[in-house]
Amino acid sequence: MSEQVTTMERLGRRIAERRESLNLSRQDLADRSGVAVGYVAYLEDQSSISVREALARLAVALETTVEGLLGEVAETPVGAGPASAHPTLVALEEDECLRLLRPGGVGRIAFEGRHGLTVLPVNFRMSEGAIVFRTVAGGSTDEDLSTGVEDVEYKVAFEVDRIEELTRSGWSVLVHGSLHHVTTEKERAEAESTGVEPWAGGRRQHYLKIRPTRLTGRRIAPG
Repeated sequence: MSEQVTTMERLGRRIAERRESLNLSRQDLADRSGVAVGYVAYLEDQSSISVREALARLAVALETTVEGLLGEVAETPVGAGPASAHPTLVALEEDECLRLLRPGGVGRIAFEGRHGLTVLPVNFRMSEGAIVFRTVAGGSTDEDLSTGVEDVEYKVAFEVDRIEELTRSGWSVLVHGSLHHVTTEKERAEAESTGVEPWAGGRRQHYLKIRPTRLTGRRIAPG
C-alpha cells in the first residue's frame, strides 16, 4: 500500500471520527460545509486505489499522460493566489516551533558560502533538540560550512514552512544556530538513529547538526 493511500485513509478516518463525535450525519456535515454529501462519503470511504493509479487510468481513457494532466497544477507556484480577506498572523513560542520541527521534512539552510549568500534545501530530522542532515564529505557544501578553525562553528540560519494553498493558511519557523560537524562514533550513531535521508539522494554520508540558539515562527490563518 502506498504512503499516499495510507494518508488518504487516515484523513477519511479522522473526518468520520470527528463527525460522529459531533453526532452529525454525512448529510448534516455536507449542509454545514457546503460540500456535496457524495464527496464526504468518498473521503470517509477510501478504497485501496491510490490517487496516482486513478490518475493513470483517467490519463489512458483521455489518451494523454499523468504528467499532461498534472502539468498546469505542477507549474503553478504555491502562493500565487490572493490572500484571504482578513488574515491573522500570530507569533509562535519556542515550544511550538520545536513541535512543528519535530516530524522533520525538508527545510532550507542559509549561510555565507564562498560565492556569497547561499540557500539550499535539505532533508532533516531532529535529535535532542538539534537539526540533523547529511551531505557529501569533502563536497562543496561541507567545505563551505567549515570554518577551518578547531572548536569554532559556522553560524547559519535554517527555515521550514508549510503552506496550505486551499485554506490560505500555513506557518514558518526560522532557526538561528551553530553548525556542528559530526565526527565522533557516539554522535554519528545518534545522527544515524534519526533515519534522515539526503534530499538529493546519492552517497551523502557526512552528518551535520544545527544547534539552535534562537527560534522564531509565525502562523497565518484566514480571517
